[in-house]
Amino acid sequence: MSTAASPRPSPASAARRRAVIDALRRGAVPESGLDLLATGLGRFETALDAELDAVASGSSVFKAVRGEYGSGKTFFTRWLGERAKRLGLAVAEIQISETETPLHKLETVYRRLTERLTTASFPPSALRPVMDAWFYALEEDALAAGAGEEELPAEVEKLLTARLAEVSRHAPSFATALRGYRSALAEGDEGTASAVMAWLGGQPHVAAAARRSAGVRGDLDHFGAFGFLQGLLTVLRDSGHRGLFVVLDEVETLQRVRSDARDKALNALRQLIDEVHSGRFPGLYLVITGTPAFYDGQQGVQRLPPLAQRLATDFTTDPRFDNPRAVQVRLPGFTQESLIGLGVTIRDLYAAGAGAPDRVKGVVDDAYVADLARAVGGALGGKVGVAPRLFLKKLVGDVLDRVDQFEDFDPRQHYRLTVMDNELTDVERNLAAAVSADDIDLDV
Repeated sequence: MSTAASPRPSPASAARRRAVIDALRRGAVPESGLDLLATGLGRFETALDAELDAVASGSSVFKAVRGEYGSGKTFFTRWLGERAKRLGLAVAEIQISETETPLHKLETVYRRLTERLTTASFPPSALRPVMDAWFYALEEDALAAGAGEEELPAEVEKLLTARLAEVSRHAPSFATALRGYRSALAEGDEGTASAVMAWLGGQPHVAAAARRSAGVRGDLDHFGAFGFLQGLLTVLRDSGHRGLFVVLDEVETLQRVRSDARDKALNALRQLIDEVHSGRFPGLYLVITGTPAFYDGQQGVQRLPPLAQRLATDFTTDPRFDNPRAVQVRLPGFTQESLIGLGVTIRDLYAAGAGAPDRVKGVVDDAYVADLARAVGGALGGKVGVAPRLFLKKLVGDVLDRVDQFEDFDPRQHYRLTVMDNELTDVERNLAAAVSADDIDLDV
């Protein structure tokens, strides 16, 4: 019943290639298969793998990732999340936003975590499969200890109480709700069981009758979220997982919220970091991402000196000597050379699943990939660092797909780069404003 992952990476199957290519065609970061694309991340591997191993053994880690728009923060965290999943950790990626997931409301952050919870075996939300696996593990342990069928319910209850003893000191309702969930299942009441599981996941407005049946009341609050996270980690560990990898993405959005909400959010982040470092959450690897302006500016981390002290990292040296073990790591972003290298990697990955791989590689040769990379960078005002998303979207959707489908298509003759306003993000649009795409020609 364990939903933990195998430590071995899966091969580059046709399905994995297709999932990656489809995401790039949409201009999105793939949800999986990022090991097929990873370039330039080798210098992080040893330190980060050591941290993941420590978390899998019961430690806890906090990491801050900094990088400008387009530097690959989302790619980096998903790549790291895949490595975590192969070690047997569950994974959750949460987008911080003022309206949907405000950081100062940790009960909402916890709810998004359970909604996005995934394992190697189950897509989001994996909360209920994990809980079911936990009860199965309790039953197996009770039977292994010599419990008979008639004694099993009582022995499972004893194990539940013992294993959640520490959690119950801070959030007794977590264990109470789990008992209510199990009772509803035993009685065949699927409606109540589902409602109680939703309440355990932090969902608001659960039916009062279901809450009464489980012996709980009200909704999860800011302070209760810590206890529920602690409980979730306990359940994950006992159900065969080795921990939980959580990403709080785009934390820089805090700079755009009202000052009172921003101050609360920064303090919540400081509190969360302290709890991680205190050892309250064994098996948790917590990552946040943000721009340099968020970490260094007065509207971000520097607004709260205790938080700034916790995240302080020296970036005055050459980026080649950045310490990947530090609390904060820097993604330097793409150069023209690395962008071309990524394009060649994508071209080869695409060709591996194409009908005529030799023609794909021959028509879209390394020189053409370099020309297209330069052209896209030029269309964005020469800002290569923000070009990867659009470049890969154009390479796959406008060039490789056509070469694969039309034998007489030659991008040097039949394709001219165009960049429409409605396909750009706000940052890309601002950079492109000063340059007309019609003025950008491929160097052929």
